[in-house]
Amino acid sequence: MASLGRVGFESAHLSHQRFVELVAALQPELVATVGLVEAGRRTKDRAEIERIQQACAIADHALADVGPTIAPGCTEVEVRNALEQRMRELGAAGPSYETIVATGPVDAALPHHRPTPTPIEVGHTLVVDVGALVDGYHSDMTRSFVIGRPTALQQEVYEVVLAAQTAGVDAVRPGLDVRELDAVCRDIVTAAGFGTWFTHGTGHGVGLAIHEDPFVNASAIWVLQEGDVVTVEPGVYRGGFGGIRVEDLVEVTSSGGRTMTRSPKDTPCLPSAPTT
Repeated sequence: MASLGRVGFESAHLSHQRFVELVAALQPELVATVGLVEAGRRTKDRAEIERIQQACAIADHALADVGPTIAPGCTEVEVRNALEQRMRELGAAGPSYETIVATGPVDAALPHHRPTPTPIEVGHTLVVDVGALVDGYHSDMTRSFVIGRPTALQQEVYEVVLAAQTAGVDAVRPGLDVRELDAVCRDIVTAAGFGTWFTHGTGHGVGLAIHEDPFVNASAIWVLQEGDVVTVEPGVYRGGFGGIRVEDLVEVTSSGGRTMTRSPKDTPCLPSAPTT
């Protein structure tokens, strides 16, 4: 077979074995690239934005339907299953990822907890991280609740996280260094005395993958650009307390950020069932 000439390959995704096989079979001049495909995927066109928006709407709708049914005695697994089933009923191909439902002083203190038969109890914090998959495109959203009346500490932590998250969403704009966006959220949490509880980055890109460029943390090197779709998700976690995280998906537009997830986040109380 004739040589293909110069062929670029994503060096982070091609194994050495496959590299050797390609050289032997095709005899190309292979040129290593880094992040070329990822960079091209960052900027979403309108059709991609529409699919992500649809995925957001499905997750919003599912949480609105399932949230009022959450009560003491429900298990994490039961809530996860209900959310994922409802998203499929609403037209999603499935969840974006295994839905996170984490409750209590142990499970909710783990940012990426996988649901178990742990029952939800009065006094627990409850973290629900839910997204839908539509035509290969993902959404991502987190809402946190307190079962029963919040304690003074639970209410304080919720208000701090919400203030940090709202400030982060408001700061989104083209040209913003992601380290600055991380600092907007992190500085508010730290000033309130909970900095050591904020143990992960502020966000990440979302599209055909649930985690993709640009990542938003204190050491990342990206600058936000129009067409990015990113999460803003500060959270605090501590064993014995549990956790609180609030997350929205935000489109970077020419004039700033447009929030794509719409579920209410003004209170840590569980949503009420419709009256009609």
